[in-house]
Amino acid sequence: MTILVINNKGQYNHRIQRSLQYLKIPSKLVPNTLSIEEIEAENPIGLILGGGPSLEGAGNSEEYIKHFDIPILGICLGHQLIAKAYGGEVSTSETESYAKVELDILNDENLFNELAPKMEVWSSHKDEVKIVPEDFEILAKSNLCDVESFKHKTKDVYGIQFHPEVHHTPKGSIIFENFYDICKKRCE
Repeated sequence: MTILVINNKGQYNHRIQRSLQYLKIPSKLVPNTLSIEEIEAENPIGLILGGGPSLEGAGNSEEYIKHFDIPILGICLGHQLIAKAYGGEVSTSETESYAKVELDILNDENLFNELAPKMEVWSSHKDEVKIVPEDFEILAKSNLCDVESFKHKTKDVYGIQFHPEVHHTPKGSIIFENFYDICKKRCE
């Protein structure tokens, strides 16, 4: 019943895993260089793809996205990797900043349960999803970014541009708890 946090070498990857520990959500931080077989051996109930400095440093993360049929949550770079893996487009943001922003939640089912209609978050906007993949729907947007969050229409694959693991996102723990609920439902 463990969620694997894929370390894409971002400054907050350890904090993601620590946040899960505080919430008593079973988790393990692993490098993004593990093979598919090594990930399978861990028998995870879900994957969280952490942030990182660039798409080029994402190791095998993009392979995991397409291979595994378990819930996946991409955070910042992880969000962008999901878009890229499914044919979306990622490019440099016009705002290029770390900032506290207010999300407009467009769909409060599952990941955003109990959080609508607005949510304050700490978001990174160096790179962002510009074109959402065909099989995805936008869950949240802000005045800085049209795609703060999305979800695959038929799979439990979610992406968020913001960081739920930092204290600047006051209700970020609810995102992790909701994702854990999604993972547990798939195991029933």
